[in-house]
Amino acid sequence: MITILTNMLSMCIPFSVALLLASIGEMFNQRAGVFNLGCEGIMAMGAFIGMLIPFVAGGGGYVSQWYNVMGFAAAGLAGALLGLFFGVITVTFRAPQGIAGIGLQMFGVGTAGTLFRHFVGGTQSIPGIPDIEIPLLSRIPFIGDVLFSHNAAAYLAYLFIPVAWYLLFKTPWGLKVRAVGTNPRAADSMGINVSRTRYEALMLGGAMAGLAGAYLSIAQAKMFSDTLISGRGFIAVALVYFGHWHPLQIMGGALLFTFAQTFQTQIQSMGISFPYELAVMLPYVLVIVVLSFTSRNQTTAPTSLGKPFNREMRT
Repeated sequence: MITILTNMLSMCIPFSVALLLASIGEMFNQRAGVFNLGCEGIMAMGAFIGMLIPFVAGGGGYVSQWYNVMGFAAAGLAGALLGLFFGVITVTFRAPQGIAGIGLQMFGVGTAGTLFRHFVGGTQSIPGIPDIEIPLLSRIPFIGDVLFSHNAAAYLAYLFIPVAWYLLFKTPWGLKVRAVGTNPRAADSMGINVSRTRYEALMLGGAMAGLAGAYLSIAQAKMFSDTLISGRGFIAVALVYFGHWHPLQIMGGALLFTFAQTFQTQIQSMGISFPYELAVMLPYVLVIVVLSFTSRNQTTAPTSLGKPFNREMRT
């Protein structure tokens, strides 16, 4: 039983990284007042571009870790550009954010799949990023396997949580983001450039979604396929609501969802007589149930979330 629990908890850390990065990025978007349902599409583009660079460089053989780093950087840049593109549509032209997000999702997923079939052709694996056992700490019984035996990208992702908290709550830029998401007209009257702040938040959120996709293809699956993202972008949006737009609570939600995922995989691997379809549904049902309770108290939600801002209009 201890071995099963250790396996489940040790899988939670790396499996939660993509959700964690994407949801923290979406948190910045929503804190600035922009609701981005296109996270799934940005993750798909990031996953493809991130995998393409080490695949082309290595030709299926050994790949220097610098090419993996370049893959992550290219994925983050692609995500930032897609965030900028989404900002042009929703901030400058003030298109409905929900519809624009669905359009970005279809564009990203479709484009990534098309480019993958053109440049790669079929499912191909890459060496990816190896796990790193931290000296001494990784040998601690139970804790070592759970916390200190993962790849470098996973450690960096979790180190970004306090950085995101500090950026949002302790810096002038974070104050601007929260201001334009709460009352953009008051922020504008104080001299804050609402459009620029929202553009910056969207580019940061897009870059993080791109990195989340690259993590899936480079560090976790070590391959790309049309179904690699598999709804994680929409789960990331839901986790922002679950976490009340706070980095630490979002991290807890990501770990909870991932624990449910690892639980269903353990059920299947143990050969327990349990319908496969119900096991796969379990994590998503959990999200729906949790959101149904947490949605009753959303006093922390940005009051101008989803509302375009036009400084020429008084209302």
